[in-house]
Amino acid sequence: MNKIQYALLLILMCMQAPAFSQDTYQFKNALMVTSPQRYGREALYTDHLAYQLYTGQLKTPAEGASFGNGDNGQPLVWQAVTADSANRLFRRGGGRGAFGRGAYMYLTYQSDKAGTALLNIKGNSGLYFNGEPHTGDPYSSGWLYIPVQLKKGLNEIYVRGAMITASLSFPAKSLSLITEDPTMPAIVIGGKNDALQGAVVVMNSSSKEWKGLEFRVTVQGKQVTTTIPSIPSMSSRKVPFSFDGSAVNAAGKPECSITLLDKGKIVDETKITVDAVTPADKYSSTFISQIDGSLQYFAVTPQLNGPKKGSALFLSVHGAGVEAIGQAKAYQSKDWGTLVAATNRRPRGFNWEDWGRLDALEVLNIAKQEFQPDPQHIYLTGHSMGGHGTWFLGATYPDKWAAIAPSAGYPTLKGYGSADGLVPDSSNSPMEQMLLRSGNQSDVIKLVQNYKPLGVYVFHGDADRTVSVNYARQMRKLLGEFHPDFSYYEYPGGEHWFGDISVDWKPIFDFFKWHNRPLDTAVHTIDFITSNPGISASFRWASIQQQQHPLQYSRIKLDRNRTGKTISGSTENVRVLRLDLSDFASGSDVKLSIDGTEITHNTTNGPLYLLNTNGKWAVHSQPSLAEKGPHRYGTLKDAFNNRMIFVYSTGGSKEENEWSFNKARYDAETWYYRGNGAVDIIADKDYALDKYKDRGVIIYGNKSINKAWNILLSNCPIQIERNKVSAGGKQWTGEDLSAGFVWPLTGSDIASVGVVGGSGLTGMKAAYANQYFAGASGFPDFMIYKAKMLMTGVDEVKMAGFYDNQWKLNDAEMIQGN
Repeated sequence: MNKIQYALLLILMCMQAPAFSQDTYQFKNALMVTSPQRYGREALYTDHLAYQLYTGQLKTPAEGASFGNGDNGQPLVWQAVTADSANRLFRRGGGRGAFGRGAYMYLTYQSDKAGTALLNIKGNSGLYFNGEPHTGDPYSSGWLYIPVQLKKGLNEIYVRGAMITASLSFPAKSLSLITEDPTMPAIVIGGKNDALQGAVVVMNSSSKEWKGLEFRVTVQGKQVTTTIPSIPSMSSRKVPFSFDGSAVNAAGKPECSITLLDKGKIVDETKITVDAVTPADKYSSTFISQIDGSLQYFAVTPQLNGPKKGSALFLSVHGAGVEAIGQAKAYQSKDWGTLVAATNRRPRGFNWEDWGRLDALEVLNIAKQEFQPDPQHIYLTGHSMGGHGTWFLGATYPDKWAAIAPSAGYPTLKGYGSADGLVPDSSNSPMEQMLLRSGNQSDVIKLVQNYKPLGVYVFHGDADRTVSVNYARQMRKLLGEFHPDFSYYEYPGGEHWFGDISVDWKPIFDFFKWHNRPLDTAVHTIDFITSNPGISASFRWASIQQQQHPLQYSRIKLDRNRTGKTISGSTENVRVLRLDLSDFASGSDVKLSIDGTEITHNTTNGPLYLLNTNGKWAVHSQPSLAEKGPHRYGTLKDAFNNRMIFVYSTGGSKEENEWSFNKARYDAETWYYRGNGAVDIIADKDYALDKYKDRGVIIYGNKSINKAWNILLSNCPIQIERNKVSAGGKQWTGEDLSAGFVWPLTGSDIASVGVVGGSGLTGMKAAYANQYFAGASGFPDFMIYKAKMLMTGVDEVKMAGFYDNQWKLNDAEMIQGN
C-alpha cells in the first residue's frame, strides 16, 4: 500500500460508523481552541495550554470563553463542536486545517461512580485524562486503548488534535487480550515451524500490578505455554508468546487459540488466524529485538526456486503507512537473490532514523545469517519515506552496500513535514543551534560525499505530487558534481505510486546486477563523513573513534598504497583515529602522513590508534571503554536501547511518585505506539545493577525521590534535587526546573542511563513531553530548562550541550542561558 492509498483507507475508516456495544460511550460534543504550541523534531518545545495545566492556571473551558492570545496577538476563544455522522469531532467549514497543529479539544464525562474504562481516541497527538498524560493515535490506527481511572462526577480530557473520534468502553474484566494489533509470523509449509513466536497486547485495567500470568497457545492441537512479564497497573503491554505450527501442512489461515492464565485459571481467551504459505510465497518472520526485547518482524520475497548460498540480498525499506509484508508483496521473486523488508518498527515508525535505523540493521544482520548472501552483492532500495531511508542509510553506512536505489524519496526531513513536525534548518540563537547540532546526522545533504563509492540509481515519477520530483533533481545536481557512477530516471506521467513498478523497476535490478561491493583489500581511497560515531564511525579500514567537537561533522580523506606501504591524508574534527593495517604484509613498517604529521608503525602491533593533540598526531593506546566511543557516544536518546527499563520513584510524596509512574507509563505507551515496543517498568526499590546488567535505564524524578538515583548517578556532574539543579559549578533553584540528560551506566561498557526529571512538580510536568521518540529529533547529552520554556521557548533553556570524551562538562561544548 502506498502513501496515497493509506490516506484513503484512513478516510474510509473514519467515514464508517463503528459498531459500539451498549457498554460504549461515544463523545458527541467538545469545546475546541487554538492553543499556541510547537512540537518539532528537537528537544525544544512550546505548549501554552499544557503550561497553564501544569501550573494550575488553566481555567475550566466554556463556550465563548477566552483562552488568551495567539502568537500574533489575536484573541483565542473556546468554540463548541459537535460530531458528524461518522462521530468525528472538528470545526465545520474549516476541517483539520482550521485549527492546524495547535488545536486542543476539551471533553467531559460525568460518572455516577469511580471505576475504570478504556479510552479510544483517533486522530490526536496526545491527551490529558484528569491531568494524567497519555499517548495519542495521530494516524487513526484505531487499536490504541488506554485504561483510565474514572472519578465519581466530572472527568476532564484535554486532547491535542483538530479532528478526532473519541469513545469510552467499560471492560467486564480487569485483564483482557487485545488482538487488533498482533505481530505474527507466517507458517512456511515444510519449514521449521515448531518454535515460532507471535505477540498480542495484554490489557491490565486494574489498580494492581499483575505478575505470574501465562499464555497457553494452541495451533491444530499443538499447545505451548509462555510466561508473561509483569503488567503494571492501569496499563497494557504487547507480549511475545511461542507457538508450534508444525502440524499445519497446507497453505491457508489456520486458527491460533490464545488463552490468558492466572495461576492456571482462565482469565481471557481469543482466537486469531495465522498465514500459512508455500515456500515460494512472500512471508513474515519474527525475531526478538535487542533494542528492547520486544517481538518484531520482517518480510521476505524468497529467491526464485529457493534460496541459494552466495546469492544477492536486497534490503527494501517501505514508505509511510506501508507494512513490511505489503512492501515484499510488491516485488516479484528474483532468480539471483532474496529480498527482505524491514518494518521501521511501525508502518510510520521513525522515518528509518533512530530505532528505525537500528531495526533495518537488525534485519540486515538476521538476513545475512539466514540466507548467507555474497557480501559483495548486498543492495538497498526503498520508496517514499523508504526513499528517504535509502538516502539516509546509504549515506550513513556506505560500506554496507554495492549500490542503492531511492524511489520517490526525499533526502532530508528538514524540508519534508509530517505529523511529528518539521525539523528547523537553522536558528539565530546559539542555544538552539546547540540543540539542532544533536540532529546533524539526519542531514544527508551534508553527507553526500559518502555516496561516492556506491552505485546510485535515482528513480522518481515526474508527476509526483506527494514527494516532489524536485527532491530527485536536487540529488541529481549534487551527485552530478562529483559522482562517477549514478543513473537517473524520471518516469513519464508517474505519480507517487504507479503500480508495483514504482519499486520493482527492472532497470534498478539490472543496475544492481552490474555492481559489486569491493573487498576491503581493494579499497585504497577513503572519503568519509559522519557527525556521530555512535551512529556511524567506520568506512572499511578506517574508523573515527572520537571527535574534537561532539556531533559536529567529521571527515577523513585517506589514500593507501599497499605496495609502497603508505597511508596519507587529512582529517577534520577527529580526535582519535583507528586504522586497520592487516591488509599490509605482516611485520612490515607502514609510513603515515596525516595532516602533515609523519609516523612509522609496524603492522605486528595490530590496529593503530592515533591521537590528535593540537593538530599533531601520535600513536596512542586504544581508548578506554569508559570514554566515549562508537560503543557509546551519548545523547539522551542513546539510553533508550540495550533492552532498556523504566524506573519510577517511590521515595517522594504521593504527588511526586504519581508523576513518576505516570510519566514512565506515558513513555511506555508512546514507545508501544511508535515503535511496536515493550518495556519493563519497575519501582526504584526493585532496581539493582547486577539484576539488570548492561541494560539501558531511564530514571524518572530526582535524587530526593528516586531511590535508584545514587546507584546510577552518584558520580554524575549534573544533579537534580528538590528545588535545585546543579551542573558543574552552576546552580539553579526553584521547583519549576526540568532536565533531561544521559550518563554511562555504572559497570557497563555499552549501556547508558537517561534521566527525565525536575526539581518539583511544575518542573517534572514540564518534562512530560517525549519528542525524543520522534524520528530524527535531535537531543543533546544534557538540557536544563525552566517550565516557562513552554510559553516563551529557547530563552528559558538554562544549559545544553555535550560532555567531552571523558564524560566531563566542558564549557566549549555547551551553551549557558540567562
